[in-house]
This record gives sequence, C-alpha cells and structure tokens, in this order.
Amino acid sequence: MADTATTNRGEWARLLDDLTKEHEGDYVTIELLDPTYGDQYEAERLPFAYITYDYRDDAVIVAVGGTTPRFPVVLRHIVSHPADVNVATGQGVDAAARVVDTNGTTTLVTFFPPPAPS
Repeated sequence: MADTATTNRGEWARLLDDLTKEHEGDYVTIELLDPTYGDQYEAERLPFAYITYDYRDDAVIVAVGGTTPRFPVVLRHIVSHPADVNVATGQGVDAAARVVDTNGTTTLVTFFPPPAPS
C-alpha cells in the first residue's frame, strides 16, 4: 500500500524539494488530466531534474532533461496557482506527485528508475 502525503501550502516547497533529493537520477513521466481536453502525456520517461514550489509566482515547476548528452535541454512544466499537491511513495509505487490547479487540471508526475545502460 502506498503512503500519500497531502500537505498544506506552507509545506509544499519542503515536500517537493525532498522529493527532488530522493529521486535524483530517476526518470519521470508527466501526464496531464484535463477535464476539457482529456488526458495527454507531456513527457515520457525523461531524466528528472527537479520539482519545486515557487512561493513568489505561486507555481509548481517540474523540470526534465538537461542532465545527459542525449537530453541536453531542460524542459519545464509549470502549474500556475496550484490548489492541491499530494505525493505518494511506498509499496508498488516508486513515487508520484499529483498537482491540481484551480481549473481542475491534474498533473501527474510518476518516477521510474533510470534505464539500464545498453
């Protein structure tokens, strides 16, 4: 069973910064669940750079790439004015973050171990 941490806004930065430290070197998939446009993948198994909450801009930022010659550019997904942030870890789940914005769009960030070298 996975553990899910739901936190208040004052804890988002710490929670997401801890998630960044714990999953350095992992890969992530970023999926959008939009009530108007449907489900879409924004990134599939790309190298994870960081996830953070920016108080000043009231935004959750997820960055991928920029860590290897194969993925030299950092791409950022920004959720402006998030209403809810949850993190799941534990059995059956390496880790996942769920960010819901004020319009009801959900961003799922799922972590995976890096692929084995070929």
